[in-house]
Amino acid sequence: MKSAFVSLLTPLFALLSGCAASTKEIPAVGNFDVPRYMGKWYEIARLPQSFERDLDYVTANYTLREDGRVRVLNQGKRSGKPARAEGVAKLKHPDARPVTGELRVSFFGPFYGDYKIIELPEDYRYAVVTSGTKEYLWILSRSPQMPREQLAGITARLKALGFATEKLEYPKQELPE
Repeated sequence: MKSAFVSLLTPLFALLSGCAASTKEIPAVGNFDVPRYMGKWYEIARLPQSFERDLDYVTANYTLREDGRVRVLNQGKRSGKPARAEGVAKLKHPDARPVTGELRVSFFGPFYGDYKIIELPEDYRYAVVTSGTKEYLWILSRSPQMPREQLAGITARLKALGFATEKLEYPKQELPE
């Protein structure tokens, strides 16, 4: 199962540095606290990507490693079968102060892609993540559901930034116990 999910991620890194509309004019969040970002995140919405086609119950787990990098474990289910991909992330600008929410993520050895957090409230209850282009977008939450009003506000801000919010997909999530 792992290899199937990982092989589907390959196009992500080929496209992350492509010629699509850039997110350079959209700043990453500042005063980013890496340890506070660690833990489990639920994927609430995403722009469609082939590597996530028909993937539901998607979560991302981030764990700080002893070397200062971050272990990334993405999991989901496709047709009821588990799918997972494990990678590593590191700060894009490790010496910058304040620290910005820009990371480099790799699922394939030396090949890294941009991971840019463009919205993160003070309580870290949700995050909006993109890459170097506007073709990649994820809305993540600390809980499996997000209030409709909150999600509507986020998508309105993203539309104003030029993201194709009409194409957002909303994967199924487990109901809280």
